[in-house]
Amino acid sequence: MKIAFVLGEESADRIAADLARALRRRVRDDLQLVGLGGAMMQEEGLASLFDIEELSIIGLGGILVRLPQLMRRLSQTAEAILAEAPDAVVTIDSFTFTNRVASRIRRARPEMPIVNIVPPAVWAYRPKRVKALKAAVDHAICLFPFEPAFLEQLGGPPATYVGHPLMSEPHLSAIGARLAADPVPLAGSSPKLLILPGSRRGEIERLMDDFGRTYAFLKKRMPSLSAVLPAVPRVRSLVERKLEGWEHRPEVVSGEDEKWQAFGSTDAALAASGTVALELALAGVPTVVAYRLDPVAYAIRHIITGWTAVLPNLIADHPLIPEHFHEFVRADLLGRRLERLLTDTPERRAQLLGFADVRRLMAVDRPPGEAAADIVLAQIEARRA
Repeated sequence: MKIAFVLGEESADRIAADLARALRRRVRDDLQLVGLGGAMMQEEGLASLFDIEELSIIGLGGILVRLPQLMRRLSQTAEAILAEAPDAVVTIDSFTFTNRVASRIRRARPEMPIVNIVPPAVWAYRPKRVKALKAAVDHAICLFPFEPAFLEQLGGPPATYVGHPLMSEPHLSAIGARLAADPVPLAGSSPKLLILPGSRRGEIERLMDDFGRTYAFLKKRMPSLSAVLPAVPRVRSLVERKLEGWEHRPEVVSGEDEKWQAFGSTDAALAASGTVALELALAGVPTVVAYRLDPVAYAIRHIITGWTAVLPNLIADHPLIPEHFHEFVRADLLGRRLERLLTDTPERRAQLLGFADVRRLMAVDRPPGEAAADIVLAQIEARRA
C-alpha cells in the first residue's frame, strides 16, 4: 500500500506520523509513504520532496511575497504524487497549498481517494472555501468537535471528529490528574505568570513589546509576581533580543518538557492567539489572549466572519477566554484582566469550570490516529469495490 501525504506545518507532521504508525499496524510492513513531510514523517520512512519549512508562512502578506516559489512547489508536488500513483492521498492543514494540490490530483485522477485532515477554519472566515474542499476531497477528518456540523451546514464533504492530538499528550494527562484533585489550583502569595508571545518571528515582533509592558504593569500591582516564558529553540535568540528592552525579565525556558512543566506550575497565562489557547485550557491555566495581524491581513480583516478566534471559546460555545486585538492590546487592560485570573476571583473560577467542559466535550474513546486510519482505509476499499 502506498499513501501520499501533503502537508506544510510541523504540527501537521505530528498528525501525519501518528496516522502513518496506525496504518502500518494495519498493513504491517506493506506500507510506502511518499509526498511531503517533516522530521517525524522522515523517521517513518518518507523521503520528503522538499523541506516543508518552505511552506511555513504566516499571514497573507507572507504568502504574497513568496507566491512564485509556492506555485512552483505546488506543481512539483502534484506531478510527483501523480507519478507515484498512490492508493490514497492525505492532505493535512495548510489549506491554501494542500487543497490546490488535491484539486490538481482530482482533475487528473478522479478515482484516487483523497482524505483531508484539519479542514479550513470556515467557522472563522471565508466559509465558501467549503465548496473547494468538497470538490477536492472525499472525507474530512476534524480535530474539533464543533467542526462536522459546520461543514454539513455549509454543504461540505462528509466529516468525522476523531479527537485532537493534544488529548493524547502525556504531559497533559498528568496535569489532568492534578486538576481532578484540585480543580482551582493557585500558588498563593507568590503568583506566577506564563508568557507566550508565539512561536513565529512575525508574532514575536508584533507582540513582545506589549507583553513586556503588561508584565511591568502587573509587577507594580503585584510585586511578588514572577514569570516564565517558554521559547522554541528556532526563535529563542529573537526572544532574548526583545527581552533586552523589558523592565522586568521573566525566566526563559526551551524544550517540550520545560514548556509543559511551566504549564503545570503557573497560575495564569498571557498568550498569542492560536492553538496554544487550547493547550492552556486543557492544562487548566486561566488565560488572556492577544494578537496583532500583519499589515496585509489587517487590511482585509473584514473577511473574518467568526464570533471568536479562540478555540476553547468555540468548543464551549461561549466567550470563556477574553481576547484582545490590535488597539485593545493595551498593557493596563491586559494587566487588569490577568490580575483577576492570578487571584481567587469569580473570573478565575469561571474559566476553570469552563475548561472542565472543554475537556469533556473533546474526549474520545480511541486514539485519533487509529480513527483516522480507519477512515483512510475505508476510502481505499470503497474505491476498489
